[in-house]
Amino acid sequence: MDNQLIQQFIKNALSEDVGDGDHTSLSTIPKGTQGKARLIIKEDGILAGIELAIEIFKEVDPGLEVDVLLQDGAAVKFGDIALTVAGSTHSILIAERLVLNCMQRMSGIATKTRRIVSLLKTTKTRILDTRKTTPGLRYLEKWAVRIGGGVNHRIGLYDMILIKDNHVDYAGGISNAITAAQQYIADQNKSLQIEIEVRNLEELRQVLAVGGVDRIMLDNFSFEDLKAAVELIDGKFITEASGGITEENVAAYAACGVDFISMGALTHSVKSLDMSLKAY
Repeated sequence: MDNQLIQQFIKNALSEDVGDGDHTSLSTIPKGTQGKARLIIKEDGILAGIELAIEIFKEVDPGLEVDVLLQDGAAVKFGDIALTVAGSTHSILIAERLVLNCMQRMSGIATKTRRIVSLLKTTKTRILDTRKTTPGLRYLEKWAVRIGGGVNHRIGLYDMILIKDNHVDYAGGISNAITAAQQYIADQNKSLQIEIEVRNLEELRQVLAVGGVDRIMLDNFSFEDLKAAVELIDGKFITEASGGITEENVAAYAACGVDFISMGALTHSVKSLDMSLKAY
């Protein structure tokens, strides 16, 4: 967990929500009132966000006592209690929505990721996330993918060179794009992997002729062409399939022999896992 990034996120989120005070709680509940609450799971899935919830409670009020009953990555079912929290009722109510928003979103992502990982368990293929994340929540969403058993692709534009179709077209071709990327890395003294996206077997042959990359993304390939591409690459480069891949067809793509499959759907259109924080 990146503590600095997490603390910044929590402070910003609380500031957005609380403003100059939780006036509902302040007006209805006497100052100093103590209470307890349970975080109740209302839907089967994979739990994610417990570690984050602890940090949120701590930031809101270090005096809150959190008892964790289930850990991140646990398979949960309806009625399970993930944690209890005790202390100032005002503090519990301030933390409630942020804890739930984060944990529901993260658990939904972890649940979907785990389902897909289990579909690929008999293959060598691993599942990757993408940059198709919610602005401001990328770290949390990629964290949830890891909890679900997936693998993080690049975090942002800064930690890998990924030459996609627009880069190739603007650069004037595959050879120009790869050569320029290699020169940039040398000039800037960077340690960055290079991945290039290809749209068909002809573009793949051009990449193989040039070389100098670490990974090849095979985008929107048919099953037949994907198998042919894997044979052409013959283990010389890491292979990644992308484009149009869903939970329903992911196993068929994996059967083509690629090393990785990237899926934006892990984060961009996932359903949150239902849960609630209830006083007791």
